[in-house]
Amino acid sequence: MSLHKSLPRTLWTFGQPCPSLTSSSPADGISSRPPLPAMAVLPLLLCLLPLAPASSPPQPASPSPCPRRCRCQTQSLPLSVLCPGAGLLFVPPSLDRRAAELRLADNFIATVRRRDLANMTGLLHLSLSRNTIRHVAAGAFSDLRALRALHLDGNRLTSLGEGQLRGLVNLRHLILSNNQLAALAAGALDDCAETLEDLDLSYNNLEQLPWEALGRLGNVNTLGLDHNLLASVPAGAFSRLHKLARLDMTSNRLTTIPPDPLFSRLPLLARPRGSPASALVLAFGGNPLHCNCELVWLRRLAREDDLEACASPPALGGRYFWAVGEEEFVCEPPVVTHRSPPLAVPAGRPAALRCRAVGDPEPRVRWVSPQGRLLGNSSRARAFPNGTLELLVTEPGDGGIFTCIAANAAGEATAAVELTVGPPPPPQLANSTSCDPPRDGEPDALTPPSAASASASAKAAEAGPPTDRGVQVTEHGATAALIQWPDQRPIPGIRMYQIQYNSSADDILVYRMIPAESSSFLLTDLASGRTYDLCVLAVYEDSATGLTATRPVGCNRFSTEPALRPCGAPHAPFLGGTMIIALGGVIVASVLVFIFVLLMRYKVHGGQPPGKTKASAPVSSVCSQTNGALGPMPAPPAPEPSAPRAHTVVQLDCEPWGPSHEPMGP
Repeated sequence: MSLHKSLPRTLWTFGQPCPSLTSSSPADGISSRPPLPAMAVLPLLLCLLPLAPASSPPQPASPSPCPRRCRCQTQSLPLSVLCPGAGLLFVPPSLDRRAAELRLADNFIATVRRRDLANMTGLLHLSLSRNTIRHVAAGAFSDLRALRALHLDGNRLTSLGEGQLRGLVNLRHLILSNNQLAALAAGALDDCAETLEDLDLSYNNLEQLPWEALGRLGNVNTLGLDHNLLASVPAGAFSRLHKLARLDMTSNRLTTIPPDPLFSRLPLLARPRGSPASALVLAFGGNPLHCNCELVWLRRLAREDDLEACASPPALGGRYFWAVGEEEFVCEPPVVTHRSPPLAVPAGRPAALRCRAVGDPEPRVRWVSPQGRLLGNSSRARAFPNGTLELLVTEPGDGGIFTCIAANAAGEATAAVELTVGPPPPPQLANSTSCDPPRDGEPDALTPPSAASASASAKAAEAGPPTDRGVQVTEHGATAALIQWPDQRPIPGIRMYQIQYNSSADDILVYRMIPAESSSFLLTDLASGRTYDLCVLAVYEDSATGLTATRPVGCNRFSTEPALRPCGAPHAPFLGGTMIIALGGVIVASVLVFIFVLLMRYKVHGGQPPGKTKASAPVSSVCSQTNGALGPMPAPPAPEPSAPRAHTVVQLDCEPWGPSHEPMGP
């Protein structure tokens, strides 16, 4: 067969069955494979090529390998990476970035780094529960914009900053329980404030919360704050949580719960069987509730819980909250127990006005100036929560009657404090005869109370509580006082005495523990010119309960002496310095006298030290002693040259002797 004739047989169109490479003869049934012509091979190769359309869709990328010790579900969407209890020390770097679920619970991961979860934009659920995470890098979750649930419970986080949850704009469930959180930044929940539905902060160490930030969680359904250290809740903290269905504040340090518009809007605060789904479940058991008139609103609500109990006042301590009658939730109006006596200060000096009040609940103290203005913190005044008003720099116009107002839920009480501002003090002269107060550590001489100090103590006692005669201040000085009280040892069970005292210028209460056999004590750490309130308590063991209790022995008020005292002998350092200077002067003077004596002796002996003689030398002059006679003077004997001798000449009347003067004859 020619090539030209065989060509039409071998040209097959695409889509038709390919021709067989072998041909069989029906005659003999023997298969034969004749050699194919060259042109017949081309259509056969074209037939064997895979048929593909002109524009085929892109194939998906091959999945990343599954991390070691993990299980990956990649056959069907969504993809999941499951690594619970795999002993991981860090987030695996070979994660499939297309995963929608990532479970890394029960491992040993200590840090979540910025690159660990990068580019996982499709992740919906992330579980990091029960690891050892101490630090989450800022922006570690910034790429998880689709994340719905984040579990970080059972870790070791101590704080949560503003950038650690950045980017979680669709987060609905945030579980942070069983950590060590002590601080929560005000902006930590800003990105998820509008979407968050479940927030669990239980079993942490939170003492304060950014209540304003929590108040912006308008879609939250469940808020867990139980088992923390919260001591107060501001009024209106939950007023904007319109969808709140469960609020758990169990086992905190709450003494009261302020009324909130949310509670009045949903009066059913428990969810028994058959209650509507819109009811709010409020759990606050395990708190030291102070059952007074501030909790009447809560007592009036229908509840079926049995966990709440009163911790105070003592009359209601330990009783079931819902079993206490509404009429027993009472408050005590404030009573001013201490106020500053009339004060007189020179202009330009500070002044401290004090006002103390008691009541139930604890009253709040405010001050009104003589001009009728409410005083607070300013550049010239500071108001403290304990009722003290401090005027930093007084002016002549500050004098007058200041009014102290103590108010609580049961009422208010007022007291007047008079302040007199005098002219500024004259400058202190250098030769002033006033003496400084005794320094720290110097002994203070105790003296019996004088008539003036007794009168001052009596006036101070009139302004305060009555003085108990069981405790006496027998002697006192500027910095010390001797306290005596009756012997209480006949009372069985007394273990020791406790002395409590503080001054009119200091609100800190000082304690002293005294042995049971004592009946007096010397206080040596007092300040001069101050009034002190002092009480003595007996600490004994209650035989009925076996617990330690206290019993008041008595109280007293006394004033220490003023700071100025008569001048005494010079201080020891002054005497020591004077003695050293005097002794040094005596020594120097003695040395100078000794040197002067030596010089005089040297001059008297003619320039030779005493005890030494000169060698014989020609005599240039002779001094003789006369008795006033006018006769001729005898010639002195000639000295022997071989026998030098020492001699002393006393010259009374001298004349020169030399070659030109010959001795006169007889």
